[in-house]
Amino acid sequence: MSQAHQKREFKRGNSFHLKALSLALGALLLIYPLRLANTEESEPLILRDKVVARITDIAAKLDGVMGLAVKDLTTGEEFLLNHNLIFPQGSSIKVAILLEVFKQAKEGKFSLQDQLWLEKKDKVGGSGILKELGDHTVSLTIKDVAILMILVSDNTATNILIDLVGMEKVNLTLSELGLTETRLQRKMMDYRAAAEEKENISTPMDMLKLLELIYRREVLDPASCDAILDILKRRKSGSIRQLLPSGIEVAHKPGGIEGVACDIGVVYLPHRPYIICAMTNYLINGEEGSKAIAEVSRLVYDYFWRLSLSTRFGRRLPPSLFPKK
Repeated sequence: MSQAHQKREFKRGNSFHLKALSLALGALLLIYPLRLANTEESEPLILRDKVVARITDIAAKLDGVMGLAVKDLTTGEEFLLNHNLIFPQGSSIKVAILLEVFKQAKEGKFSLQDQLWLEKKDKVGGSGILKELGDHTVSLTIKDVAILMILVSDNTATNILIDLVGMEKVNLTLSELGLTETRLQRKMMDYRAAAEEKENISTPMDMLKLLELIYRREVLDPASCDAILDILKRRKSGSIRQLLPSGIEVAHKPGGIEGVACDIGVVYLPHRPYIICAMTNYLINGEEGSKAIAEVSRLVYDYFWRLSLSTRFGRRLPPSLFPKK
């Protein structure tokens, strides 16, 4: 090939590559117009991308499956991962039972101060303390039974309340709220029902919607919603809270059964409260699922904490300078 011909080929190749580069940049501008055109938007998006990458990495390394639904209750920003997958709930389903107890009390079917006797037939194993007490020697108010169901995840208390309100009524309320993937299908510790695929199930997104309805006082009267959240806020162990600062208030309900670890709740971060619903299944070691949820919870907290105290340029200011939202 002559030298002149080589020069022509080089120029033709350069022209092709420049056109390709120009088309690629144009496509990027169409896909990411805010990131390239608006400095105010770009820096938080870069920070968010880093959080998404780290959450994705945690989920990928988990020896099981993770689902996540997070929502900033101030701005509506969300983090979603496998958010519509159906997961067994373990004790996290007890939030739906708690809601039904308060709903029926509001409807006048009973008073939360009505007394219930603890009977031998009610007792089941697993978590809780009522199983250790006598037969027809103790009576508790319905509200106290509900508190035990949430605070120490008492399975006997839970089954007593399921008998009180009715499993079908819990599911009817869930359907009326549009939570079509959330179902209470068995009592606690009923392995036979579980083996028959009658599992207590939900999705991260369904549980997020349920908690948001309660938080925004849109499912019952304000006093009932506040009372439900007050019970959920009572301090207990759980993955969402595990790595957060001790002073942060969390209204949550963890759940764990064989191969499954879940935790759902509202995190009352000052100036920027948010909901996080994290679920895992197919685990060989349930502790690994709880650990992964705790790590994701801390990542989400740190992200919203930074945004809650930062100007649009990323300068962090004292909390006193930010009005509560």
